[in-house]
Amino acid sequence: MERSSRREFLKSSVTAACSAAISGASAELLAASPPSAAADAPGRAAKLAIKKGLVFSMLPPALSVSDRFKLARDAGFDVVQAPTEPDEQKAEATKKAADAAGVRIDSVMNLDHWRFPLSSSDPAVVAKSQAGMRTSLHNAKLWEADSVLLVPAVVNAQTSYRDAWTRSESEIRKLLPLAEELKIVIAIEEVWNKFLLSPLEMAKYIGEFQSQWIKAWFDVGNVMLYGYPHDWIHTLGKTIVNVHLKDFKRKEDGYAWVNLGDGDVDWDAVREALAEIGYSGSAIVELPGGDAAYLRDVSRRVDRLLLGRC
Repeated sequence: MERSSRREFLKSSVTAACSAAISGASAELLAASPPSAAADAPGRAAKLAIKKGLVFSMLPPALSVSDRFKLARDAGFDVVQAPTEPDEQKAEATKKAADAAGVRIDSVMNLDHWRFPLSSSDPAVVAKSQAGMRTSLHNAKLWEADSVLLVPAVVNAQTSYRDAWTRSESEIRKLLPLAEELKIVIAIEEVWNKFLLSPLEMAKYIGEFQSQWIKAWFDVGNVMLYGYPHDWIHTLGKTIVNVHLKDFKRKEDGYAWVNLGDGDVDWDAVREALAEIGYSGSAIVELPGGDAAYLRDVSRRVDRLLLGRC
């Protein structure tokens, strides 16, 4: 079956299943209900076995760390992406809080790659970036996570594209022995840093390391400005180890980041592409934070748009 035909079949089957499931129920009851574990729509062309997650910053900061993890669980999320934590005691407390809530920290959001890019010409800046990544890798080991997200380079007026490529590759190779020792993947993300602007470039960049510990972190929304998510997914293929979910809306006066399903992302194409490459990792929502009702709604959107559940 051609992709376009499969996509239409997928959309109609999921829509029919969801319509049947909610017949006779009020919209108010649906909005107030916790996320369901409904079975996949019968006859679906694409089936994903992924872990649903969110970035830790989406959870209300007024809550304790323990309560934030509990809210993630209660909203229907399986995993969390946690930020780098240089304080060892706080890192230990984070691990205990996640375990107590029954939520897995599956990845680490490295925090120093923007302020201190590996592509900088300043050795002091690069040293800070290296230190931040080493802390992130050790966090990942402590938290039993699989990967650390890394923005590898930043192209700007001071750093050419070629220099960004060669400098960042050289610096990442210095991190590889630690990644191999800890068995943590360094996951490269494209994030409007004027670098790795096509899926072919990103695949080439990752391939040059020839290491199982260097993979791709794919963000569905980030590539919408100059590409198509399903094209990136097919090109990067098995190198994708994690996925970020957000939606992108084109406007007459620019663009806006919007909630899942409210933008221009073709979620049927994304779901089909992920199924075709056999993706079975996590899908981490990266949106602004909110209260419990908002997070439950986001969780249901992932179920509907990506997992084909009502």
